[in-house]
Amino acid sequence: MREPFGKPGLAPNWSRASKHGVGTACNPASRVWFTMADGVVTEVFYPTVDTANTKDVQFLITDGKTFFNEEKKDTLHAIEYIDPGALAFRVTNTAKNSKYRIVKSIVTDPGGQSLVMKVSFEPHESIAGDLKLFILFAPHIKNMGYANSGRVLNYRGRDFLVAWRDDIAGALTADVGFLRSSVGYSGFSDGWDELRGHFSLNRTFEGAGDGNIALVAEIDLSKKREFTLCLSFSSSETGAIMEALKTMERGYASIEEEYIKGWRGYLAGLKDLSGASGDGGALYRKSAMVLKAHEDKTHGGVIASLSIPWGEAKGDGESAGYHLVWPRDLVNAAFAFMAMGDMAAPVRILAFLAGTQRGDGSWPQNMWLDGRPYWTGVQIDEVALPVVLAWRLKKMGAVGDEYYLMCKKAAVYLLSEGPITEQDRWEEHSGFSPSTLAAEVSALVCAASWAQEVGEEREAGYMLETADYWASRVEDWTFSDCDCLGEAMPGHYMRIVSEPRDNLPPAESLCHAEVFLKNVPADAPHHQGEIIDVSFLSLVRYGLRSPADPHVTGTLRLVDAMLKKDFPYGPLFHRYNNDGYGEKPDGSAFDGSGIGRPWPLLTGERGLYEVMAGGNYARYIKAIEGSANEGGMIPEQVWDADDIEGRGLYYGKGTGAATPLMWAHAEYIKLLRSASDASGCDLIPEVNERYSLKGRTLDISAWKRNKPIRWTLSNYTLRIVEHESATLVWSADDWKTKNETRLAPTGLGVFYTDFKPGAFGPGTTLAFTFHYPEEERWEGKNHEINIV
Repeated sequence: MREPFGKPGLAPNWSRASKHGVGTACNPASRVWFTMADGVVTEVFYPTVDTANTKDVQFLITDGKTFFNEEKKDTLHAIEYIDPGALAFRVTNTAKNSKYRIVKSIVTDPGGQSLVMKVSFEPHESIAGDLKLFILFAPHIKNMGYANSGRVLNYRGRDFLVAWRDDIAGALTADVGFLRSSVGYSGFSDGWDELRGHFSLNRTFEGAGDGNIALVAEIDLSKKREFTLCLSFSSSETGAIMEALKTMERGYASIEEEYIKGWRGYLAGLKDLSGASGDGGALYRKSAMVLKAHEDKTHGGVIASLSIPWGEAKGDGESAGYHLVWPRDLVNAAFAFMAMGDMAAPVRILAFLAGTQRGDGSWPQNMWLDGRPYWTGVQIDEVALPVVLAWRLKKMGAVGDEYYLMCKKAAVYLLSEGPITEQDRWEEHSGFSPSTLAAEVSALVCAASWAQEVGEEREAGYMLETADYWASRVEDWTFSDCDCLGEAMPGHYMRIVSEPRDNLPPAESLCHAEVFLKNVPADAPHHQGEIIDVSFLSLVRYGLRSPADPHVTGTLRLVDAMLKKDFPYGPLFHRYNNDGYGEKPDGSAFDGSGIGRPWPLLTGERGLYEVMAGGNYARYIKAIEGSANEGGMIPEQVWDADDIEGRGLYYGKGTGAATPLMWAHAEYIKLLRSASDASGCDLIPEVNERYSLKGRTLDISAWKRNKPIRWTLSNYTLRIVEHESATLVWSADDWKTKNETRLAPTGLGVFYTDFKPGAFGPGTTLAFTFHYPEEERWEGKNHEINIV
């Protein structure tokens, strides 16, 4: 057997993230997912929704003499749903040279581990006998383009293309058979390169190992031009072949019927929100199915997207893409499931969160479905939001007290590490974030309410006091009265505040601290008062602030003036001004810097505010619907410049970032439910009652190691917090006298003491240190707080 040359092949990359369709059988037995872009099947996932095994599966066409076509590049694509109630697609690809048409119906086998396509190849009559059709299978087994192996073989009279890596194998076959097949290293000895150069598959290889490989086979069209193609998976070559044989025996027609029946049954059990939509519920039904399709059938988590942003420019080093679980996105998905009446999914999501919580009570920034962390940052809203989910499900009777310990552990982490977050929800900067504060306060109120129910009054009291303190200081920490954004627009919530007001002299402006934006050149600093985003609306959505709060309405005027982009179908919003997460001006892929584009999910948040404020929310619903592509996929970002056809960028449609984005579909569903109920579906009654309605405040300043303060007001309670049992040794007269106060326990791994308002007069400096009597250990340094 001749060995293919060029090992290990060209550096692998992935397919475009602009998916026009995703699908899987609506049952737990079939563990195969697929995506589509540019008219072809791209990533196929098995056995979990975070494990991609292909780059693409597409057809190659030649007349053997004069031309070579690649299906995704050389045809015009049209996509439609076979049935409006199922993620079953019919794709029609018409050759740009008018020589042929390919019609494909695509589903997965509900009873097996197979992707199934019914294909009709329709050449122009004048050249029907000359055209040859090839199938290209580009494996990227287990999220990797390199280290794949493959071979061609015949088993029980059926031809197969087989690829594998480690414990996953894929086998591709067709019911009409293959005339000739080959496997080689991409860019050197693969069939695609051979066909492009010679219009024929003259040189063939039976196997290739440990590289970036491609498998090609010529479809036998001698008897018919309509055939079934099957790509099956298992833990071994033999298992994958057996799965393919089983699926082919069932036949495409019965598989499609069962597949559609499963999805119809799921939709029939959901709440009808079509009356609130602008399109009769068409995008709602698609969003419900797309959201469901991103849920893993083994672990119960929901990944952010079945795509890799700018995948065509990403290789093995960035193969995770958005095939990961972000706890924030996951909780928003759970809220959307609840909004549409699927209560089983959020319970599974909560079980997933309980199983992946770390020992310190936190969750990873993002993670694989088995709980392994991917990135290493800390976003405290992702610790807070699971607590909110658990409490909401508890109040709805969907779960019991078995999740209280999870919430208590998360609350301990919040009390220890909050309110400052290492990263805000845009994963870029540390400091005080209005959105993170809203999540933290809400979580502490939810956890305290649960603590009261189980009789832990001491713990509940401390959590509520901390929540009241943080809620009272939101504006002190994150609102600026400056005119950084224009003299006519003074006062706004800032996106992120790195320098707290507690650490600045009273006369110094909070807005003037410099911040370097992550995805723009490092030599372009901004004042933090110059950067705003839409995230502060979390304060309203969860119930900390009224929609009519002047801090909210004033900032919202700025958001609408600076971040809104009007498209023919309605307004979308940028994440924040000067955002650099997006394509470059020429449309080339984001590579660490670029220009951020408008996000439809933010239109969902803006619309939900209008529901709560009694405003015009319908235009925001229509805007999200207008941003979706022909497959009903809502993108992460929308292109807001002139069309660049060569890069697939069109004004008002998705960019090369993630499409679909689950968070965007979730916000659309939540907006519909909120509009249907005339009430914000993210509102937490206990939070709303405490802060928005009753205006609960607590005049307090707290010192702790990860948030030391330099000064406090004399009429505030001063709280000293430590995370070990200790005695506070302090002096208010430059150590002329020494005082000792034993810190009180809270039952939450926190110890504290309070100095009441007026305990120290203005001009006093409180000096203190800690002694740990159980260990007979002194801290060894002093701290100071000025009273003003």
